[in-house]
Amino acid sequence: MLSTEKSRRIWMYLRQHRVMSIVVGHVIVLTVLGLGWLGSAFTPALFGALAQAPCAQGDQTYVVRSGDTLGSIAASHGTTWQKLSSYNHLANPNMIFVSQHICMQNSGTNGIAKAAPVSNRPVQLPVVGAIHGKGNPFPYGVCTWWASQRYFQVHGFFVPWSMNANAWQWQDRAREFHWHVSATPVVGSIINLQPGVQGASGLGHVALVESVKSNGHVIASNMNWGPNYTQVTNVEFAPGPGVSFLFA
Repeated sequence: MLSTEKSRRIWMYLRQHRVMSIVVGHVIVLTVLGLGWLGSAFTPALFGALAQAPCAQGDQTYVVRSGDTLGSIAASHGTTWQKLSSYNHLANPNMIFVSQHICMQNSGTNGIAKAAPVSNRPVQLPVVGAIHGKGNPFPYGVCTWWASQRYFQVHGFFVPWSMNANAWQWQDRAREFHWHVSATPVVGSIINLQPGVQGASGLGHVALVESVKSNGHVIASNMNWGPNYTQVTNVEFAPGPGVSFLFA
C-alpha cells in the first residue's frame, strides 16, 4: 500500500491538473467565441473598405444600401447587372456590400464601359470553328477563375477548356479549341504568362487585358496576384518571351 504522504501528493497533483484543464478549456471557448463575434462585427466593414476605390472622373457613384442587389441598382439606373459587373470588375456579382461604391458612366452610355485608349490596336478576324465555353469550372479566387469569368463579362462566353488547364497550359488548350494564340496584345484578350515570367508562379498566370499602353505594355485585371488572392488588381505586363495572348 502507498504511504499516506505519497497518496496525498498524488491526489494534489491530479487535483491541480484537473483545475488547470478546466481553466484552459474555458479560455479556449471564450477565445473562439470572441473571434467569431469580431469576425461577424468587422467582416462587412472590411469588405466595404476594400471596395472603396474611387470612380473615374465623370462617373456617377452609387453607394450600396441595405436590401440592394446589383440587379435592382442596374434597373433603377437604366442599365443591366452584367454591364455594372463588367465595368466595376466585380468578382462575384451576387455579393455586394452595404456602403460599397458602384461606378456608372455618365448618362448616354447606359453603363457600358468606354473602350480603353489603345495605340495601334491590331484588328483580328474571328477564328473559324473557335469553341466557346458555357460555364466556369475553375475554383473561385484563382487566376484561371478570374480570367475565364472576366472573359465572360466582356465577351459573353467562358473559355471552353477545363482539363489539363493550369495557367501555363492555357496557350496549348487555346490552340486545341481553335482560339487565337498571339504575341501581340489585344484588348479583351487573355494574357498567358509561363512559370517565372514577370513574377508568375510555378503554375504560370493568366489575366485579362483591359488596355494597351502606347509603349506596348498592357494593363490586365487579375486575381490571385499579390497578398489578397481574392481581390481584383490591375497589373502592368510587357509582351515578350514566355508571354502570349489568347482570344476566340
